[in-house]
Amino acid sequence: MNQLEQLAMEAEKCGCRVFRDEPMSRHTTFKIGGPADLFITVRSRAAIQKVYRAAHELEIPLLPIGNGSNMLVSDEGIRGAVVAFDGEFHEIKQNADGTVSCGAGVSLAGVCVFAREHSLAGLEFAWGIPGAAGGAAFMNAGAYNKEMKSVLVSCTHITKLGEISTLSGEELQMGYRHSAYTDNGCTILSLTLGLRPGNREEISAEMDDLYSRRKSKQPLEMPSAGSVFKRPEGHFAGALIEGCGLKGRAVGGAMVSPKHAGFIVNTGGATCRDVTELIKIIQDTVYKQTNVMLECEVKTIG
Repeated sequence: MNQLEQLAMEAEKCGCRVFRDEPMSRHTTFKIGGPADLFITVRSRAAIQKVYRAAHELEIPLLPIGNGSNMLVSDEGIRGAVVAFDGEFHEIKQNADGTVSCGAGVSLAGVCVFAREHSLAGLEFAWGIPGAAGGAAFMNAGAYNKEMKSVLVSCTHITKLGEISTLSGEELQMGYRHSAYTDNGCTILSLTLGLRPGNREEISAEMDDLYSRRKSKQPLEMPSAGSVFKRPEGHFAGALIEGCGLKGRAVGGAMVSPKHAGFIVNTGGATCRDVTELIKIIQDTVYKQTNVMLECEVKTIG
C-alpha cells in the first residue's frame, strides 16, 4: 500500500469523505484545474488533527481550500491531498461577549447574512466577495476601502504537525492582502469577528447598495478567480490594463473581461496555461507602456 492510500484510509477511519483523482475544476471558481491525488473533506477538529498528523508522518503535502476562489490550479493537477471543510467548520454563532465566531469553511456571504439577521454592523463591505471566511482572513480580503483587518479579532489554526493554537490582535500581522498565515504555513480553522450593534434595515440597505455596485462593474456572471492583480501603489490595476487596450484580449478560453479589465474570465474550456499566458501578456504590456509591474493576486497552485 502506498503512502497516499495509507492517508486515505486514515482519513476514512475518522469519518472524512475521500475522493481519488478529483478534478479541481469542480472546486474552483475559475472552473479550471486538473486532478488532485486525494480530495479529503473534514468535518471536525478531531478529524483534521488526525489527517494532518498522518500526512506529516507520511510526508504528503496538504493544501487546504475554502470556496476555491483566488486560485488557479495547474492543468496537471495537485500532487498530495487537498483538504476541504464541512461539518463544524460551517457553523456560525454569536458569543456571549457579542463577537461572532465561524468555521473557516463558511462562505463569507453566509457570515454577512448572519450578521445582518442579528443586526450586527461592520461586515457590509464583504457582501459579494467570493470565497470562504478562512480564506478572507488568510489574505485580509477587502473592498470599498475596508478590509477584514477592521473586524477580525482572532483566528484558531492547526499547524502542519497537527497542533491547534490561536493568534489574535497584532499577532495576526494584517496588511494589504497579507496576514501571518500567508507566511507561517498554518491552516485557519475558525475565526472570531468583532462587530457592532446596528440597525438591520440600514445594514441591509448598505449591503444591497454595495452588491449592486459590484454587480454593475464586475463580471460576476462568468467563472473567474476574482481580481487578478494587487493594486499597484498610486494606480488601479484595471484602469492600467484598460488604458493599454487589453480589454477583451483572449488566449484560448481565457479573456480579459470587457466589463472590468482587472478580471480574467473563463469563456469556456480555458486552461491554466491559457490564463498564465494571458497574465504574462498583461504584465509585459502594462510594464512596457506604463513602467508599472503588476503583481499577481491569484495564487497559482500545482
